[in-house]
Amino acid sequence: VPDWRSALAGRSSFGLVLGVYTSEKDDGAAQFTSAGDAFDRLVSGKLRALLCGPPLKKGKTRIFHGLHQDFPSVVVVGLGKKNAGINEQENWNEGKENIRTAVAVGCRQIQDLEIPCVEVDPCGDAQAAAEGAVLGLHEYNELKQKKKPVVSPQLHGSAESQAWQKGVIYAEGQNLARYLMEAPANYITPIKFAEHIEQKLRTFSNVKVHIRPESWITTQEMGAFLSVAKGSAEPPIFLEIHYLGGAITNDSPLVFVGKGVTFDSGGISLKPSLGMDAMRADMGGAATVCSTIVTAAALNLPLNIIGLAPLCENMPSGKANKPGDVVRAKNGKTIQVDNTDAEGRLLLADALCYAHNFNARAIVNAATLTGAMDVALGSAATGVFTNSSWLWTHLYEASILTGDRVWRMPLFEHYTKQVTDCPLADVSNIGKYSRAGGACTAAAFLKEFVTASHWAHLDIAGVMSNKDEVPYLRKGMAGRPTRTLVEFAARLSQDSHNAK
Repeated sequence: VPDWRSALAGRSSFGLVLGVYTSEKDDGAAQFTSAGDAFDRLVSGKLRALLCGPPLKKGKTRIFHGLHQDFPSVVVVGLGKKNAGINEQENWNEGKENIRTAVAVGCRQIQDLEIPCVEVDPCGDAQAAAEGAVLGLHEYNELKQKKKPVVSPQLHGSAESQAWQKGVIYAEGQNLARYLMEAPANYITPIKFAEHIEQKLRTFSNVKVHIRPESWITTQEMGAFLSVAKGSAEPPIFLEIHYLGGAITNDSPLVFVGKGVTFDSGGISLKPSLGMDAMRADMGGAATVCSTIVTAAALNLPLNIIGLAPLCENMPSGKANKPGDVVRAKNGKTIQVDNTDAEGRLLLADALCYAHNFNARAIVNAATLTGAMDVALGSAATGVFTNSSWLWTHLYEASILTGDRVWRMPLFEHYTKQVTDCPLADVSNIGKYSRAGGACTAAAFLKEFVTASHWAHLDIAGVMSNKDEVPYLRKGMAGRPTRTLVEFAARLSQDSHNAK
């Protein structure tokens, strides 16, 4: 093998990531993908010879330099078993997850070599490969002087270019949500959040964006939302997005609602200071649903979608909600605010009431709502509370494909009684048994503001951030479950079943 440094000097701008399956035989011979086989032939079998010995385990890599002048550096990464499909125990497509993980690891190796372009083996599923590449390379470093080198991934070969591009769009949607959630709260205020989404949607002629000011919120009698917003000097915004992708513009839309607390101090019920900085991502619901609509527009999905995001901060001040205060929601119900840190449900109460104005095919809300959800499921899956088995089935099947899983949680009357047995008002914003079943009582509270027969509440508090649980996401805010919501919308657009 020639000296790789001299090769790099000639064409240092391209790297190559190739996948290899775990050998099913005892001889340890490498099992290449189609792209790997073709490259090995191109280099007269040198790659296969270099890979002899113990097989590469899933997600592990080997780097080779100077094998071919077009690709001075080649990263070979383990894909696991060749025909891995749906794992019913794990509730995901294991083959797709293996590809996402392997490609992400390989692309980061190329980035560490400071090579600006990488061609990626489609590994039999170009969409999953693209998602792994684009998600795996993303990192929020907007405010740092020293940044990692930018790497541009592209498909190796042209056979699956349409699927690759679809994967890029899905991943960029999740990365948009990650960007919004990770950015400091003084950079993403309610108005700046709304303007950022408006700018992303500006090029689409079939999208209308309405940035509603506080005066509009007041005329809509959204007293619960306003009661949270009044504690902050930052004025609230109600962001309303209409994506008209359906063949008939007045077809019943899918309505997304996202909690948009751009910073949550807890209010008068102040949070502990340790870890409070992470509450810049308490608008994760708004970030994921708005990013889903941006992605739907980029994919030109043939359905109508409306996005609603009540945006404000939850801060302590002389004007803030006090424990025991009673506020009136848009539907006339009174709410006793027993804990000002249970504020997200107050925003959602009014937004869900407003969502009923649109003759929705289904209403889906997302919110980093409760710490109890994190306790229950951790970061393994989004908790879904729904009154519709039809809606649950679509969300669940979408999540199997994306690997960003969902898990159904109960909406029992048992929990409703705990929020409606309230001394001063129609409903309390926390359950009367305090922390018991906190995610469930929060969902029961929201149900008091829903009359639609197809509604789902996604509690995304547990999946808000990533440490190392999802190997193709770097540490930081996760932007989950954006791809599952996109896939859900895509499936809904193809479904001829009338939800009503």
